[in-house]
Amino acid sequence: MEFKEYFATRRAAVESYLADYMERSEIGNDTLHKAMKHTLFSGGKRFRPTLAIAAAEVFDKGMETVMPAACALELIHTYSLVHDDLPSMDDDDFRRGKPTSHKVFGEAIAILAGDALLTAAFDLLARNREVPGVTDSQVLDVVSDVAGACGAAGMVGGQAIDIEGTGVELDSEQIETLDRLKTGALIGVSARIGAILAGASKTDVDSMTRYGQCLGTAFQISDDVLDAVGDESKMGKRLRKDEESEKNSLVRALGLDGARERAAQYIGEAKRALEPFGDKALMLENLADLVVNRES
Repeated sequence: MEFKEYFATRRAAVESYLADYMERSEIGNDTLHKAMKHTLFSGGKRFRPTLAIAAAEVFDKGMETVMPAACALELIHTYSLVHDDLPSMDDDDFRRGKPTSHKVFGEAIAILAGDALLTAAFDLLARNREVPGVTDSQVLDVVSDVAGACGAAGMVGGQAIDIEGTGVELDSEQIETLDRLKTGALIGVSARIGAILAGASKTDVDSMTRYGQCLGTAFQISDDVLDAVGDESKMGKRLRKDEESEKNSLVRALGLDGARERAAQYIGEAKRALEPFGDKALMLENLADLVVNRES
C-alpha cells in the first residue's frame, strides 16, 4: 500500500471513530458540545492517532486494538490547541483556516471545551480495556504514560517553559528540552502506547518510544521553521509569531539552516530506532519523512 493511501485510510478510520464517540457522548450543555466539536473536526491531520496505529501494526495488530487510545491522543492534542489559542497564551484568531474556539464561543466556554476534551480522553483510554486481547495491566500502563506525557512532566511543563522563556534568550540545549516536552512528549507516547497495547516486549517498547520522542522533537523544530518561512494559506493560521513575540526556537538560536539540520538529525535518530523492526516499520519511516517535508 502506498503511504498516501495508508495515511488516508487510517485518518478516515480515526475520523469515523471520533465522530461516533462525540455523537454518543452525554454532554449536558449544547454550546459546550458544539465548542468541543468545533476544533476537533476542523481538519486535523490525525497524526498522533495514526502514529499509534502504525506502531501497533509493526507488531501485527490491527487498528482496532488501539483505536480508543489512539483517538484519546487526538482529544488531548485538540484540548492543547484550544488552550494554546487563548488570549492569555498565544492569542490566535485562526486555527486550520477557521476562527479559533474562543473567537466563536468566548474564552470561558473555550476553556471548558478544552477541559472537557482532556477529561473525555481518559474515558477513551479506559475503554481500551474492552478490546479483545488487551489486558487491564496494559491499559493501566497506557493511562499512566499518557498522563505523564501530557502533564507537568511533559506537554504542560514544556508550555510553561515556553511562556517563562519568552523574551529571555535560551541556549539551544534549553530550547531542545522545551521542544521535547512541549511537542515531543505527546508524539513520543503515541508511538509508545501503540507498542504497549500490541503486546510488544520491553525492549521493543523502548525502541518505539525512542523513535517517537525523536520524531516529536523534530516535529516541533519543523513547526518553528514553518512559522518563519511557511505559507499562511497552507498553514491556516498567522505565522511569523515567534520572531514578533521573541519566543525561543532553534530557528532563532541556530538560524534556518541550523534548525533544519537539527530536525534532520532527529529524524535520522528516529529511523535508527526502527532498525530492529526491518520492513515492518516502513510506514513509520514514511511518517518521519512527512514531519520534515510537510508544508502545514
